[in-house]
Amino acid sequence: MIIVNNGTADSATTEAVLFPFDAVTIPFTAGLRMELIAGKSPGVKNPIVLDNGPAGSPDDFNVRFYGTIIPIDGELRMWYLAQGMNDKNNGFAESKMCYATSTDGINWEKPNLGLVEYNGNKNNNIVKFQKNGKNLGFAACPIMYEPDDPDPKRRFKSAFESGDYGNCISVGFSADGFTWDIPDYNPVGPGLEQTGLIKINGCYMVNGQGGRHFGQGRKLATFASYDFEHWTQSACMGFRRDNLPPRPMKHEWNTAEEVHLGAGLWDRGNVVLGVYDMWHGPPNTSDRPTVTMDLGLLVTHDGFHYREPIPDFKFVPSYEEIKKEKLVSNIEDHENLVFMKNAGNITKNLARYILTGRQQNALSHGQGMTNIGDNTFLWYEEWGLGTGVRLAKWQRDRLGYFQQYDYPRRPDWLPPEGHFIDVDPHFVTCPFTIDKATSIFANVDGLSQYSELKVEVLTKEFIPIPELSGDNAIPLKQSGLREPISWKFGNTINSSVKEFRLKVTCAGIRPEDVKIYALYLS
Repeated sequence: MIIVNNGTADSATTEAVLFPFDAVTIPFTAGLRMELIAGKSPGVKNPIVLDNGPAGSPDDFNVRFYGTIIPIDGELRMWYLAQGMNDKNNGFAESKMCYATSTDGINWEKPNLGLVEYNGNKNNNIVKFQKNGKNLGFAACPIMYEPDDPDPKRRFKSAFESGDYGNCISVGFSADGFTWDIPDYNPVGPGLEQTGLIKINGCYMVNGQGGRHFGQGRKLATFASYDFEHWTQSACMGFRRDNLPPRPMKHEWNTAEEVHLGAGLWDRGNVVLGVYDMWHGPPNTSDRPTVTMDLGLLVTHDGFHYREPIPDFKFVPSYEEIKKEKLVSNIEDHENLVFMKNAGNITKNLARYILTGRQQNALSHGQGMTNIGDNTFLWYEEWGLGTGVRLAKWQRDRLGYFQQYDYPRRPDWLPPEGHFIDVDPHFVTCPFTIDKATSIFANVDGLSQYSELKVEVLTKEFIPIPELSGDNAIPLKQSGLREPISWKFGNTINSSVKEFRLKVTCAGIRPEDVKIYALYLS
């Protein structure tokens, strides 16, 4: 077990990951610049991996990702929001919850669950989420899976938003994720439009836009519970982008820089990554079709307080998204469900709409980010349009990196005999506590015979441990996603060391070539 003593509640994990953008786990740096990497390249459009179903299916009109993706038993399981053009005739007033599976995150199947009747049969992928025989509607449905819950009927949990409960926090439980039990004590908390659901140190947390915090703009707020039944009625405001006095405040709704929908979360053991909607309100109108939204990156260690590694960095920019036409029947029922504009001839029962009603691009997220093979995947949607679930990807854990920048060395004006301490580009971590022999791996690029990575082990008090530092630290010269670190006396840190820090240095005659994406303690 590895204890990460990063100043917050200690994180116990079997593998710790050290990202350059985690300034709590890596608090000390010298001569290094941290960069983030966007999940989209200019001129390359991210693919739609889960599309609308054929006419007559439960998701032939809208497919939205205000849901969740969870890796379980070697496959990916997705719960997403859907609307069909015949929903009203089938007892659905809001979006319904549907289900899909994949082994690679790119090719998805919609299995026949056989649970809910739609258009006269149960041959569909609708999840059974009912109360007293009535289909519940959804505005958001984050889900979590706890296989070790002693009550098998509660191993799947959802803290959802539904108009049936006044858009207040409500909860549901399931043994398999397909058939859900909805308690009579719902709702359990105030209004919240949410996507993030997690458990940290025994405490459940759901975050979204909501709470009662001063200021007009949307903010990330978190409610908490220790039993998933009794929730706080006040929220921890964890991240905001709008101004407070003495900075000039926005007073009209939708016009500020805001945090839309909270953050979908990815628990990495010692750190949690969050993806949020970076709401850019137009300055002169509160009309939502003119809003733009990119996806931003957040980091948290306690699930309550969030930090943006590079403020306003567009983790997934909204430019150059795939645009789709949408086939719509019964115009009166559907023209107000999404932002769109009539672009063609209308017949009595059929109209073709091109989604040009929104003047700008806007993205939105659910809770779905994970590693598959040599890639990191993030699923998202084009906000409000119901045009499918989309995919951004990176090389595995290469979301950002440290690299040397050209910082001042010994100044020319200093006499040769003048005192000066120069430092090589390096960082020093927070302390770690271990109870077993631990290996270190590096996710690094740019290494060669001219550029090296050197990993030394220090005491908590920053004193080098001789057998694991200095000349005993073997420089790494091989780039890769997970390259082992070694010392002359072995390739593990013995548990007798107990508590230590790491010092990681870019070395060689070309240290500027080195890019450090992550370190792993395993």
